[in-house]
Amino acid sequence: MQIGMIGLGRMGGNMSVRLIQHGHEVVAYDRDPEAVQRLAKDGAKPAESLEDLVRQLKPPRGVWMMVPAGDPVDATISTLLPTMERGDTFIDGGNSKWTDTRRRADELQAKGFNLIDCGTSGGIWGLTVGYSMMIGGPKEAVRQFDPIFSALAPEGGYGHVGEAGSGHFTKMVHNGIEYGLMEAYGEGLEILKQSKFYDLDLVQICGIWNHGSVVRSWLLELAESALRRDPNLDALRGFVQDSGEGRWTVEAAIDEDVPAPIITESLFRRFSSRQTDAFSNKVLAALRNEFGGHPVETSEGTLSKPVSAPGGGGE
Repeated sequence: MQIGMIGLGRMGGNMSVRLIQHGHEVVAYDRDPEAVQRLAKDGAKPAESLEDLVRQLKPPRGVWMMVPAGDPVDATISTLLPTMERGDTFIDGGNSKWTDTRRRADELQAKGFNLIDCGTSGGIWGLTVGYSMMIGGPKEAVRQFDPIFSALAPEGGYGHVGEAGSGHFTKMVHNGIEYGLMEAYGEGLEILKQSKFYDLDLVQICGIWNHGSVVRSWLLELAESALRRDPNLDALRGFVQDSGEGRWTVEAAIDEDVPAPIITESLFRRFSSRQTDAFSNKVLAALRNEFGGHPVETSEGTLSKPVSAPGGGGE
C-alpha cells in the first residue's frame, strides 16, 4: 500500500523503515533534506516538498503526519489542502491535544476529507518490536488503512477505539499513567539505594522483578538496562521534561471530577526536578528559622540562630 510520511524524526523515520520492510511504498518528506535522503537509501521515495509528496501519491491518498503538536499540524494541513482531493485522508500520528483533533476533524469533514488520529507509542524500539496504536476517526477510513496499521503494530497492538479525537485522548491518558509508573519506579529504586543495605545491586533486583513479579514491565526492563550501563546514573542530571500529555490528562481529570492524585503528583515532580534552588523551599527554611530558630543552610554555610527576631517554639 502507498502512504505519504511527513516528519522523519526518531518516530517517523523508523516507522517509515518498518513500513518499507513490510512491503509498503513510502513517499517521504521532511524539512531537513538530509533526513529525506537517508530514508531514500532505505527504499523510500523522496519528496522535495509537501506538494511534491502529494503529486507522487495516487488517490485516494493517505498522508501520515509525524510533526510536533499544535501549530505545526495546522500549518501542515493548510499547506497540503490545496493539492489534495475530496476523499483523501490525513493521519495525525503525533501527540496532538484531543480537542485540537476534534476541531480539525470537523473542519476537514466539512471539506470532504478524513482525519484519523493515531496515538502512537513505542519510541525508538518500535522499529523492531512494533508500535502500540490507539486509533480514532471514521470507521471506513480506518479500515482503508488497516494494512498500514497492521504492518506497524505487533500482534494485537492496535485498534479503532472510537470517533475522531478518541485516539489522541486514549494516548494522552496512556502517557499520564506512564508518568505515574515512572515516578513509582524512581522512588522505589531510590529507597533501595539509600537503605542501610548499602550493597544492594539494583541491576540484579530489577532483573529479579522482571521475571514473574507483579511489577514487571518494559519500563522496568529499561531501568535495568540504564542501571547496567551506569549504576549510579552519574552521567545524568535529574532534570525531567514533559511533552504535554501529562498536563492534559490532569486537565481532563479536573474537567471530569475524577481524582487522579498519582498522575498529578508525578507531573508536579517533573516540575520540581527543574528547580535547582526553589524559592518555595527557601520560604520553608526561612519560616522554620523564624518561628523555631531551626538551623538554616546559607550560601556561607550553616546558620544556627534565627536570621531575624526570635519567634515561638514549634516543629
